[in-house]
Amino acid sequence: MNATAAGLPRLLRCLWLLLATAVLAGCASTRTVDSTVSTYSTLPGLPSPPTYRLERLPSQQAQFAQFAPIEALAQQSLARVGLQRDDADARVVLQIGASASTTWPASWPYYGPAYPGWGWGVGWGGRGGWGWGMGTGWMMDRPPTLYRREASLVLRDAATQKIVYETSAVYEDVWVNDPAIFGILFDAALTGFPAPPAGPRQVRTTFAPAGQGPAPAASAPATPGVVVAPAPGRAP
Repeated sequence: MNATAAGLPRLLRCLWLLLATAVLAGCASTRTVDSTVSTYSTLPGLPSPPTYRLERLPSQQAQFAQFAPIEALAQQSLARVGLQRDDADARVVLQIGASASTTWPASWPYYGPAYPGWGWGVGWGGRGGWGWGMGTGWMMDRPPTLYRREASLVLRDAATQKIVYETSAVYEDVWVNDPAIFGILFDAALTGFPAPPAGPRQVRTTFAPAGQGPAPAASAPATPGVVVAPAPGRAP
């Protein structure tokens, strides 16, 4: 194999990197977040009264300073679908879940022995810390880092403790902005509330970020920019 042929894979990877960087730069005015949403509901309609009590897990209580921003984003999303927190007169009980990890794409064509395709992860319900950040990452000789974020909500009937609503949204891409991304995921997870489409679905949220992050999505409804479609033949 001559030097030109040997250098072709590296050249292709460099071109891919330059193209991806250009695409991200061109999307500075708008940002699109694709998430995989899975929801299960037995609610016949909006709870009456439309109130909930928040129940924190022990890990969330132990790391409340880190968890508080995510909790606030979840409550804002719930308010947008008509649910209000009222611990004294709650119709349903709310549990919030969130997790963060990094990984590499399973289909990357240049894996070698040094690149097994694993990453790191943290969340509530186990050990580990939590930190905020914003990132977009590639390296020349390795696959792009994918940031995986998951947000979930569980509602139980306050009288019977039966689960009446369970939903989750998963995001995995090369761009992330914590904790604001969780606000978008909570909005996506609540699309169609209280009677969401049956089965897994893809939710696409398009918004105009302020500065370089998606913070406005946490304070303005994501619904006008949401497109919902069935998941393409796979569970989330």
